[in-house]
Amino acid sequence: MSAVYKEDQEDWLTVCLKYMLFVFNFLFWMGGAAVLGVGVWTLVEKSDYLSLLASSTFAVSAYILILAGSLVVVTGFLGCCAVIREQRSCLSTYFFFLLLIFLIELVAGVLAYVYYQRLSEELKQHLNHTMTENYAQPGKQAITLAVDRLQQDFKCCGSNNYNDWTQSVYVSLGQADGRVVPDSCCKTITPHCGRRDHPSNIYKVEGGCITKLEQFLADHLLVIGAVGIGVACLQICGMVFTCCLYRRIKMEPY
Repeated sequence: MSAVYKEDQEDWLTVCLKYMLFVFNFLFWMGGAAVLGVGVWTLVEKSDYLSLLASSTFAVSAYILILAGSLVVVTGFLGCCAVIREQRSCLSTYFFFLLLIFLIELVAGVLAYVYYQRLSEELKQHLNHTMTENYAQPGKQAITLAVDRLQQDFKCCGSNNYNDWTQSVYVSLGQADGRVVPDSCCKTITPHCGRRDHPSNIYKVEGGCITKLEQFLADHLLVIGAVGIGVACLQICGMVFTCCLYRRIKMEPY
């Protein structure tokens, strides 16, 4: 009687573990969709700004999340198959992929956090130089478009303030056609509107574009780090459930 009860209890535990792993897989898929979405959102929404950054850490973090999110789709399907078939080899493979994705997302989260710590210093050192030395110069169309979009999107003018443009190659070499700032500094863009730097005509924001871009990137980095580390922590539960189910299946007689 006790042997039968013990066997029934073991079967019940195995079934519970299978259902828990199914629930985890559902959450895992949702988390993977969030990771993939954040990675794509980071690269697509403001991809023009990447050309203004001195390092590629921001973009790399997003690409890592896209890779991890794509792997989640495959791994989630593999997890369902492993649970249904109750094969130790499938569970082992599933555990390996969970561990791999866990490490990838952890790396993305750590990269985002590290870059967040030095973002302000990097922008202060490089943004003004990038804008003033490369705007409207031959072969620098990507930077020119990025600067124009930056100033229009964030309603700012210049890296620190509008006076930065007086030291730019664009203005000092006479390429501006009488403009003192690019037309993208204007509140209402019209041809040659950059010839007037009156506050009624151009954006004169305290802190310039560097403050606005820093806040924007910092917000994105926090989301990247939080999603990456959050989903990575969720996967720890999945790895624990997988190990427990593997152990139950291994203990069951064939």
